[in-house]
Amino acid sequence: MDLKTNQIFELNRTGLRIWELLEEGLDRDGIRQRLQQEFVVEPQLLDLEFEELLKALRDQQLITE
Repeated sequence: MDLKTNQIFELNRTGLRIWELLEEGLDRDGIRQRLQQEFVVEPQLLDLEFEELLKALRDQQLITE
């Protein structure tokens, strides 16, 4: 929930895991490696969806680089 706008955001299981790993302080490469270990997914699809989620979170000003 964004307390500034009262918007509620919903993440799927993978998105939630990315959010948790961001909170742990992992960088992009660390997050990719961890997701590749935890989920059965093609690396190209993982990269695409990972970058789309990061862009959406940045666009909503929920994360910064």
